[in-house]
Amino acid sequence: MKDHKLTYKRIAAGSAIGITIGLVGFYFAEIGAKGMGLLIFCLFPMTAGFAIGFVVRAAKAAAVSALIALLGSLGLLIALGKEGSLCALMALVFLTMTVGLGVVLGVAVRAIVKPGRAQNITLGAFILITPMMLFAVKQWEIPILDRARVETISSSVWVPGSLEDTWADIQSIDSIHASKPWLMRVGLPVPQRCSLEKGVLGARRTCYFDKGYIEETVTEWNPPHSMVLRIDRTHMPGRHWLGFENASYRLELEGNGTRLTRTTVINSHLYPAWYWRPLERMGVESEHEYILEDIANRARAAR
Repeated sequence: MKDHKLTYKRIAAGSAIGITIGLVGFYFAEIGAKGMGLLIFCLFPMTAGFAIGFVVRAAKAAAVSALIALLGSLGLLIALGKEGSLCALMALVFLTMTVGLGVVLGVAVRAIVKPGRAQNITLGAFILITPMMLFAVKQWEIPILDRARVETISSSVWVPGSLEDTWADIQSIDSIHASKPWLMRVGLPVPQRCSLEKGVLGARRTCYFDKGYIEETVTEWNPPHSMVLRIDRTHMPGRHWLGFENASYRLELEGNGTRLTRTTVINSHLYPAWYWRPLERMGVESEHEYILEDIANRARAAR
């Protein structure tokens, strides 16, 4: 019974340490930076994992403590409005790997270092050196995070309608009804309607979502073949590590219908790019598919 109580106390202590490091790391990493990268997704999670593994000692108990700390940190950031549920979900896999690596290192070092004075020296060195290392990495990383990655994402659909009818459908949309991709069920903004003030170059267009709206300006007007929109302002909840630059529609005759292509150009301050690029693409493509499916469905219903 005493061993179980000691294990529970260590798990509680490890969880508290992990949550504290996670929250401090988030607020420290975002100061003066436009994005998120190595510091928040790698070094702070590994630091938290190492501290948990070193304090909790036993591998299984440390794993439980790390999971509690990870979910607790993300949950608190969502509750405080610092992150959205979808962003937290997307980051979870990567964070699990980096926290887990830290736990393994912490448990291993604890097992290698002899109990007593040697462990105290190791813990003291960790507490002394780690903040200096994290501060140095932050100074190195800020210029990288300030440079946005620009990505272009395109999706297309065949619409059973003429160029003119399809052109009319993309300008203003009273309501959107299509099957929701799974990302929209877990927090991705859901498009609801779009309104175009008039069909001319320089006209304003506003697209409304379930949470917020986007203001656009027509920068190319070539009916019924193409329309390009500059995205001026995004009024959406959550952290704007991801931005939108422009959107365009291209219409081409294909058989007895129209090939409609939607292209969106985004900018992102999330790194590492190899991890975030596919997730960003997946999110934008989900928005595309939802809108394009609605346009194709309305064309079929009109026939």
